[in-house]
Amino acid sequence: MQIINPATEAIITTLTEDTAESLQGKYKLLQKGQKSWAKVPLKKRISIIALFSELIAENIEELASTLTSEMGKPLQQSRNEVNGARARIKYFVENSQKYLKDETVTRQDNLTERISYEPLGVVCNISAWNYPFLVGVNVFIPALIGGNAVFYKPSEFSTLTGLKIEKYLKQAGVPDNVFQVAIGAKEVGEQLLDMPLDGYFFTGSYRTGLHIYNRVAPKMVPCQLELGGKDPLYVADDVNDIASVAAGTADGAFYNNGQSCCAVERIYVHEKVYDRYVEEFVKEVKSYTIGQPTESGVYIGALSRQSQIAFLENQVQDALKKGAKLLTGGKGISGQGYFFEPTVLVEVTHKMSVMQEESFGPIIGIMKVKDDKEATRLMQDTEYGLTAAVYTADKKRAEKILKEINAGTGYWNCCDRVSAPLPWSGRKHSGFGATLSHAGIRAFVKPKAWHLRG
Repeated sequence: MQIINPATEAIITTLTEDTAESLQGKYKLLQKGQKSWAKVPLKKRISIIALFSELIAENIEELASTLTSEMGKPLQQSRNEVNGARARIKYFVENSQKYLKDETVTRQDNLTERISYEPLGVVCNISAWNYPFLVGVNVFIPALIGGNAVFYKPSEFSTLTGLKIEKYLKQAGVPDNVFQVAIGAKEVGEQLLDMPLDGYFFTGSYRTGLHIYNRVAPKMVPCQLELGGKDPLYVADDVNDIASVAAGTADGAFYNNGQSCCAVERIYVHEKVYDRYVEEFVKEVKSYTIGQPTESGVYIGALSRQSQIAFLENQVQDALKKGAKLLTGGKGISGQGYFFEPTVLVEVTHKMSVMQEESFGPIIGIMKVKDDKEATRLMQDTEYGLTAAVYTADKKRAEKILKEINAGTGYWNCCDRVSAPLPWSGRKHSGFGATLSHAGIRAFVKPKAWHLRG
């Protein structure tokens, strides 16, 4: 399997993919290791994870450089990702004891009723390439703390980062037979689905998530899916500072080249502020520096996958044929690397794929609306349900709109952010289950009820 730098198209290295035989060998290791790991005191498991966090901080430049080289995001954004992962690990380190310790819920006469939390066993984490640290730690960190062994499959587009994660987990004290990396692309993933694992946790596209769900359903083991989105954002007519709102929402749409499941993917703007907002938004987007992700000041690096260029160009052409107007961008950039111009479309409608299908790239459609009612109706017109955002000076106005949106996360005067104490969950085609928060800690354990009389 060749690992290619998307910014230069150079081959970084070649890895040997796992075979059915090597995967079985790793699985047997994990089966044996999990039983011993579950007996390690919870405090000790937590301390090992805390050391892992320290190690990735000490080696942040190495990790950021590796991530940028194989995924294409600007180097500073790679550093930001590692630091963001550490913030989430801090939450798990500080809160897992509270949510995983035994709970006595009844003590009366000679009866005690208690809840304990047991590990699922050997769990499979099929992870994503766009934020391998952030989406990874959402799963493998609480899984390990909970006493599970983890069969971790990084995306074929971020495998080197996955191997670095393995290196520092084991350097921190996670036993070799408790965390194993499956190396490969689709075929390796399919083989993992055939194995008798005790839980499946996937981050990626709706189509792949649906396939995984159907494949593992007969096993009747936990399956969580963190899938994509077509996340809407509404700018109301009472926003205080249009220039800063335009800059902030543009960042929400274009950060990490728009390759975020919670990126802003469609924008609705009240007609009273529409013209000025669009003017400021385009000004912001045109200020972005595009270039090699290792260069200082670059905001737009390379797309991770070459195939995404044609997909985005097709979305642009579909929109233009149906009446949209292109204000900037619109095509791939010639030369080495998988680069695409930051693209802004206006006069868009919901008959265009750019307003219906997940783009996962540096492209946005902006639509004028007459009032909150129309904005709410359009925001709800989607098969996805990950996040929704409202910008307004009135908190109650925002909450009223957000309550009507069937999404796992609501934002008021912010967007494209994740916080460890809050659950991260999707609805409809954005998946189900939750990572982060106390729900994300307990997602990797199974409760046992104890009725103790005497």
